[in-house]
Formats: sequence, C-alpha cells, structure tokens
Amino acid sequence: MQRKYISPILVLTFLGLCFAGYLSLTKLITNTCALNETCPYFIGYPACWYGFVLFAIMFVTALLVYLNKVQLSKARYIIGIVSLIGIIFAGSFIVPEMKPLLAGEARYSLGLPSCAYGFIFYVIIFGLTLRRPKENN
Repeated sequence: MQRKYISPILVLTFLGLCFAGYLSLTKLITNTCALNETCPYFIGYPACWYGFVLFAIMFVTALLVYLNKVQLSKARYIIGIVSLIGIIFAGSFIVPEMKPLLAGEARYSLGLPSCAYGFIFYVIIFGLTLRRPKENN
C-alpha cells in the first residue's frame, strides 16, 4: 500500500530536486542564474538553494517510506508541511513577476519564471499528500 501511494510523490520530488539542483549548481559554479532570467534572493541566498533543500527533505522522506523505514502517516504530514512551505515560498517570488509577464514585458526561456515551476510541483505534491491511502492496496 505504501509504495503505490508514495510512488508519484517520490517521482515528483525527485524531478523537483533535479530541477532545483540544476538551478542551484549553475548559480554556484557560474555565479549566474540558469535559463537567462533574474535570480531572486532570500536572506542573501538564491531562492533555488532553498527550493533544493525543500525538495531534498521531501524526496528523502518519500524514499524512506518507499523503503519501509518511515510510516506513511508521518511522511504525509512532513511532506505536506514542507510542500505548503514551498507553495508560500515560491508563490512569494512569482507574484511580483506575473504583472510584467502578463503585460508581455517579461520573457522566460521556459515560458514562466523558474520559481513558477517549483510552485506547480509543490502544489501537486501537496495535493497528493491530501489523498487518503486506500486500505486494501
């Protein structure tokens, strides 16, 4: 039951970890932001670094459930809280960028700011944690 429930969360957190990792590593190595866009900062550090940490926490938690090392009920709570923090965090960066984007003044390599993709991942992951596991799986 746990593996079937946690598998989509495990995949999404891994993809989010890879994306945030790419953004973070690019910033760390080149001191420029990936995808030729502005790099938002929070308390002196690039936002993508925080995203990497949030996705890492969720991925490790989901992996531990998949390996039967952590109870699903505890993991749902942890992943739900962390993804909610991610929604608030990423959302706070994309809201100011939406006005120029909607006015056609902003251009992004992937169509949206990179924080928007993190936001989308966090929302989907949060939604998945709200599902109730089926007892007969």
